[in-house]
Amino acid sequence: MASRKHLAAVKGAKVLMVGAGGIGCELLKTLALSGFQDIHIIDMDTIEVSNLNRQFLFRQSHVGQSKAKVAREAVLKFRPEISITSYHANVKDSDFNVDFFKQFNVVLNGLDNLDARRHVNRLCLGADVPLIESGTTGFLGQVTVHVKGRTECYECQPKPAPKTYPVCTITSTPSKFVHCIVWAKELLFAKLFGDKNQANDLNVRSSDGASSSKQAEDVFEHRDDEDIEQYGRRIYDHVFGYNIEQALSNEETWKNRNRPKPMYIRDVMLNELGQQNGSVEKNGAANEVYSVSAMASLGMKNPQDIWSLMENSRVFLEALKLFFMKRQKEIGNLTFDKDDQLAVEFVTAAANIRAASFGIPLHSLFEAKGIAGNIVHAVATTNAIIAGLIVIEAIKVLQNDTKNYRMTYCLEHPARKMLLMPVDPFEPNKSCYVCSETPLSLEINTHRTKLRDVVEKIVRATLGMGLPLIMHGSALLYEVGDDLDEDMVANYAANLDKVLSELPTPVTSGTMLTIEDFLQELSCKINIKHREEFDEEKEPDGMVLSGWTQAPAVAQDDKKSTANAGSSSSASSSMEPEKTDDIETTPGKKRKLSEVSESANPELSSVAGSSTRNPEKLELVDDDDDLVIFDNWDSVTDKKIKCNVSSSS
Repeated sequence: MASRKHLAAVKGAKVLMVGAGGIGCELLKTLALSGFQDIHIIDMDTIEVSNLNRQFLFRQSHVGQSKAKVAREAVLKFRPEISITSYHANVKDSDFNVDFFKQFNVVLNGLDNLDARRHVNRLCLGADVPLIESGTTGFLGQVTVHVKGRTECYECQPKPAPKTYPVCTITSTPSKFVHCIVWAKELLFAKLFGDKNQANDLNVRSSDGASSSKQAEDVFEHRDDEDIEQYGRRIYDHVFGYNIEQALSNEETWKNRNRPKPMYIRDVMLNELGQQNGSVEKNGAANEVYSVSAMASLGMKNPQDIWSLMENSRVFLEALKLFFMKRQKEIGNLTFDKDDQLAVEFVTAAANIRAASFGIPLHSLFEAKGIAGNIVHAVATTNAIIAGLIVIEAIKVLQNDTKNYRMTYCLEHPARKMLLMPVDPFEPNKSCYVCSETPLSLEINTHRTKLRDVVEKIVRATLGMGLPLIMHGSALLYEVGDDLDEDMVANYAANLDKVLSELPTPVTSGTMLTIEDFLQELSCKINIKHREEFDEEKEPDGMVLSGWTQAPAVAQDDKKSTANAGSSSSASSSMEPEKTDDIETTPGKKRKLSEVSESANPELSSVAGSSTRNPEKLELVDDDDDLVIFDNWDSVTDKKIKCNVSSSS
């Protein structure tokens, strides 16, 4: 039975949710059923068919509509007495500034990318509003509490660039070549050559999901009386032409994105449709399946060449033909193998054709093979668990129950017979430039580097500032904003193309720059250090930013951690991988990773020396919509991710 204090805190709270996807749907439902009366939701995405298997507030008829608005309507049907306000918008829009955030008692994140997470973290710090972060990847999940001045902020520990990608990005709005690789490998290849009974998000592209899906099934079915080359052209036109046209019919999706170009075989290969694509006889014995090659059949030799659109189209058709003519018995049971030459050729060609459609640079087969990884799919149960944990922590925050704040990690395999591992929140990192305002140091050649390089590579890409202002003392070197007059815009544009030492107020060694972002209400200082030479391989940008480091280690305490802290220490660092086998268990205490493994699950101590000492193998845990690509998949799958320490990296 909830206490009066508990009920009062919940009913009187004004809550902001950011993200209405897999975690967001479960979270909104749980908040409503827990008694919260005033909830606001921000999400810029529209509903995709691929969302329906785990985002249970949505139905087939909702495809193409705003996630935030549909989620609101769905919950109000069973909780009509509460207030839910939805915003179909980007949380980085200027409307959602620090003043907007100040009206809320707590902010709950269910985002799917690092950039937006950092932005929300800074707005919460500026507004002095507690933030509860979350993420899931497969069976793994995390919930962390961030309260200004009491716990570390989201950026207190540097994050590696995430290698996770939202499903809706893969299927609808790719912006990177890796998105195209994942699409070609996990959707198209699996659809054509894999288990026909497996669910696949490749087909549906119209608001009429049922009819589109039926049509797509007919397209992918190879008819007995159909010539294999005709079948290949039909597949090509469907996935690169028809599906793209259907995607373009949703105008909402393309308001702020570049529109893709549908690709049809008749337009790409005008002069070659009547000719035989390649010679099948060149490929050797039928039982030598891994020696079958579309490249060999077409007389293409160098895997480091970047093929043209026509060449990719020829390889696509030839590879599909070879699968049906040389490896017919395997179709229906194939899975992608990076050592399968024909599979790599097919995926490379398909990814490049899709990339060309979306205006993404093409890659060689050698590059594509290196990019291809493996996938961990979303698990709806993990979302529900994480959503429940978010609400539990939110109630603690609203009651100001600081002693009982916990960061909790959901593991795939039990440790101490537990799958949910709580740990005390860490203290703020004194070297964090976001919440502690510690100056950074930038080594740079001030005689060669332009201000534009600093703005793009350091201020925007590394520091994540969207509307930066750069000052040298009282002199303003650069600023962006809608309220600038034409002369100021021209002046700042001219500054961008000047080297640092030739700016109106020269930037030299020892200069202290002040960088501000008014939207985020963030300010930091950068001390410039001139340096003549840089290692082109290790320091390709010709600049090195330092000072933003992990919290220094504190002398180890001989006393063991208490159950809450110690039992969860394995998961606590693994979500943000580092190249050390130390992890923090409670503020001011450290234990070896191997010790954590043994104490958490003694029978797994035998693998501590191998799988647990490489936490950097797995990337950031992100929102459930993500596909996670592992750098070292073979070693991970060999160990079946048996130890919770390595599995939750």
